[in-house]
Amino acid sequence: MGDPGTVAAPRVAQLRPSAAQARIISAALELFARNGVGGTSLQMIADTIGVTKAAVYHQYNTKDEIVLAAAEAELARLEAVIGAAEAEPSRARARKTLVTGMVDLAVAHRRTVSTILNDPVIVRFFAEHESFRHVMDRMSRVLMGDDIGHEARVSTAMLTAAISGTVMHPLVVGLDDETLRSQLQRLAERLLPAMSAKPERSSPATRN
Repeated sequence: MGDPGTVAAPRVAQLRPSAAQARIISAALELFARNGVGGTSLQMIADTIGVTKAAVYHQYNTKDEIVLAAAEAELARLEAVIGAAEAEPSRARARKTLVTGMVDLAVAHRRTVSTILNDPVIVRFFAEHESFRHVMDRMSRVLMGDDIGHEARVSTAMLTAAISGTVMHPLVVGLDDETLRSQLQRLAERLLPAMSAKPERSSPATRN
């Protein structure tokens, strides 16, 4: 049994939230994006969806449970994209499918999810849980092959940070979703060859 103060790891294969839970998660994501996780209360979530705080408590006992549910929902979306990429018959198609899906997710949620993913509470939450690391390892394998060492992890982090950071950058605020999507897709795909390139090892005779 875990420590009482420790939030359980995300259950990526969890059941789909009920309609009431989905409304709470949606409202929470909007408020997290606007105020941060620490600046959002259960009362604020209740007021946003027009119910009492008791009604929110009926679905989730604490704000931590809502944060967990929101994190699980986002992780499940990403896992679905990775699963589609893993099902492709070739590595090239798998990588393209993965990048396309990542870009689509980032653009579709550019004003909410991309912001909260940089919230320190969410970042720490993901970093501490095995389920998130497992999903990231699967992503790294699609992008980099079976080697998921330090370089693969850093490369994957760079690509995901570039995509999520770009969609909420002030320079692209005025771009419509389709323009942003097409430009980001094209530029992200240009990063892939450099990510997968292996440095050539020099032979003993050419090292001097």
